[in-house]
Amino acid sequence: MSNLALLSIFVLSIFIGFEVVSKVSTTLHTPLMSGANAIHGIILVGAITVTDHASNNIQLGLGTAAVVLATVNMVGGFVVTDRMLEMFKGKPRVKKDAEVSGGESK
Repeated sequence: MSNLALLSIFVLSIFIGFEVVSKVSTTLHTPLMSGANAIHGIILVGAITVTDHASNNIQLGLGTAAVVLATVNMVGGFVVTDRMLEMFKGKPRVKKDAEVSGGESK
């Protein structure tokens, strides 16, 4: 494939990805983030594998950068997902003094 064809595919995928993600309802963001985190884990394994097969310093440097960026992306995704899930948890209920002391009044 020519470079122009590859660039065209890349630009079109950006537009399609933006349209798909922007149309997702807010209730689906947490499950989608979990799925994206799994994909980022696969990308991290791929980056490590490619870096292992590097044959010169440029490939090694790019592979190392890919491993670092994939790690940051994956960890950040888990942090964001955890914070989103914390928003859905209810506040802990405070027990009344009578319930704590066994119903006895002083």
